Amino acid sequence: MDFLPEKIEEYIENLTTSESEELANLNRETHLKIMSPRMLSGHIQGRFLSLISHMIQPAYILEIGTYTGYSALCLAEGLKENGKLITIDRNEELDSIIEKYLKSSKYGNQIDFRIGNATAIIPELPNGIDLVFIDADKPNYSNYFDLVIDKVKPGGFILADNVLWSGKVVEPIKQNDKSTIAIHEFNQKVHDDNRVENVLLPIRDGIMALRKL
Repeated sequence: MDFLPEKIEEYIENLTTSESEELANLNRETHLKIMSPRMLSGHIQGRFLSLISHMIQPAYILEIGTYTGYSALCLAEGLKENGKLITIDRNEELDSIIEKYLKSSKYGNQIDFRIGNATAIIPELPNGIDLVFIDADKPNYSNYFDLVIDKVKPGGFILADNVLWSGKVVEPIKQNDKSTIAIHEFNQKVHDDNRVENVLLPIRDGIMALRKL
């Protein structure tokens, strides 16, 4: 679903800092070789993630949902010199393209790519996370929030992608539409949680930005 007129999208693209050659190549290869390329963060969202990371200058980032690695590379741009990004995905079929781009990037030594179930991996991770980006299976969004909130530093940030879910969150929800139900419940849950303050941003398919109090 397109939320903005095509000409406005083009205007935004033209007046946003360009993606690097490395990101452009990853963007292109994802669209050529991978099913559901719409899942890629892409130019505008990628520059937003990079901007947030530069603002925070995190030492420790957790990403839940790697896909082909585009968002991980964008987030890594703002890492402190000795900072670390842990990114988790359960799709082993994307391992080759992820390894190709993440390991060969200048952030390769700072990115720890793990294959597995995030709900099993997260509890084993150390506390002190500065920034979390949630972009994985929608029915588990609330579970991911519950697992990371105590691991995030006070003043740390959580970003969750796809929280507008192609506009379905404001339409009558079908009883069997588990993803839309889960996204709506997550949005309401974090909005009502007094441990965080939040703003829902209409960037691409919606980003929920949270700051831990």
